[in-house]
Amino acid sequence: MTASLASPPPLRFFRISRHRRVAWIGSGVACLLSLIGLAICWFTPSIGAPLKPGLDFTGGTQIQIERACDPGACSAINGQEIQQRLARISLPSEAEEQAPNISSVAVQVLDQGQSVVLRLPALAPAQSAAVIEEMAADVGPLDQAGTSVNTIGPTLGAQLLQGSLISLLVSFAAIAAYITLRYDRVYAFLALLALGHDVLITCGVFAWLGLLQGIEVDSLFAVSLITVAGYSVTDTVVVFDRIREQKSLIGQFSLINQVDVAVDATLTRSLYTSLTTLLPLLALIFFGGSSLFWFAVALTIGISVGSWSSIGIAPTLLPLLSR
Repeated sequence: MTASLASPPPLRFFRISRHRRVAWIGSGVACLLSLIGLAICWFTPSIGAPLKPGLDFTGGTQIQIERACDPGACSAINGQEIQQRLARISLPSEAEEQAPNISSVAVQVLDQGQSVVLRLPALAPAQSAAVIEEMAADVGPLDQAGTSVNTIGPTLGAQLLQGSLISLLVSFAAIAAYITLRYDRVYAFLALLALGHDVLITCGVFAWLGLLQGIEVDSLFAVSLITVAGYSVTDTVVVFDRIREQKSLIGQFSLINQVDVAVDATLTRSLYTSLTTLLPLLALIFFGGSSLFWFAVALTIGISVGSWSSIGIAPTLLPLLSR
């Protein structure tokens, strides 16, 4: 029996088109807040960039110390007091060069006060030792096996920043070329729009984290953006492929109905894929340690937003732009 245009095809779960305005408004607000956060970061003198750059990009010395106490049983320490105390110490000069100013050292207290991470200007070995000695006197005793010093020079930091930006641009250009060749211009535009939406919101969250919590981005953050871009396009392409299939199966219905059927058919798969991808990331957040924490957070945000855009944004805009 031929289906009637007045009776849309049956769906198992829900019609995404009925909620499209809520989806557009939610994403619009998130994108606007992200742009505001990036702009504030850019015009903040202490940052001067859309995101707060980390040691990988600016160069400097990172000292991580671990206190010789059991987790949860360490005495309370205050990051601001450590910062003020370090600002008062005199570092030894190296090769007749003036010792760097560490009055604005960034202090991060981890693991309920058991570990402390210091981000300083590039220090010589003797100057790093002086900082560790001061920390031992202030919050010691220290576990020597848990103490580490990593120094990245300004030149290497600039090279890492340049390499990260080139990697991002090349990966985005390759993705744009792929979806442009595979789909017509409307599909390609929406896939790129969803990609930009996902990357923008991920960056926006870290811009606000940099402003409010002093969270910095490093080379792992660039890797997370490339991963999010790949996931975003893959998830959107699955829905677009199903929409194209519906044209041959239920072409007598409107494009809105075809989109509803396609999203309904792929909804379970998209949710299961997202949840199974997020599970190991949540494990990294809770058990992966400080070095992988923000990398996992960036991926978690990006993949969650990517799933949202592939269901609620790109498909619902298709009937609007295909008129």
